[in-house]
Amino acid sequence: MSTRLAAGDPAPDFTLPDADGKPVSLADYRGRRVIVYFYPAASTPGCTKQACDFRDNLADLDGAGLDVVGISPDKPAKLAKFRDAEGLTFPLLSDVDKEVLTAWGAFGEKTMYGKKVTGVIRSTFVVDADGKIEEAQYNVRATGHVAKLRKDLKV
Repeated sequence: MSTRLAAGDPAPDFTLPDADGKPVSLADYRGRRVIVYFYPAASTPGCTKQACDFRDNLADLDGAGLDVVGISPDKPAKLAKFRDAEGLTFPLLSDVDKEVLTAWGAFGEKTMYGKKVTGVIRSTFVVDADGKIEEAQYNVRATGHVAKLRKDLKV
């Protein structure tokens, strides 16, 4: 089981390929707040709902000084298909080996349909302009999550 992050912890740095294979680093966002969210699989119903909610709220989040980055274990080609199909305009990053997922506590044992399984734990983090965790939310729901996040962040 990976260690969970909490407010005040330094955000584990990463560099991962985006849907086009271009490297994107957490350090690219220094000086701005960024929402980093981890989801199990592109193009599945829950993940699509969550990604589209972020897409639909992007202007307001951006206006509040928040960028959005989604991370999953999908390969870049699958992420590109997902991005194009849903008109997503924020970076989707590929963590095929699950190292970043694990470092952020977003991969491990979870309960699914009453059974214990190992997999991606749907999680959302707000990283402040200095690279520290401002907000850490694990086991979030795909539906209604962005609205709750906006309320929590007063956006």
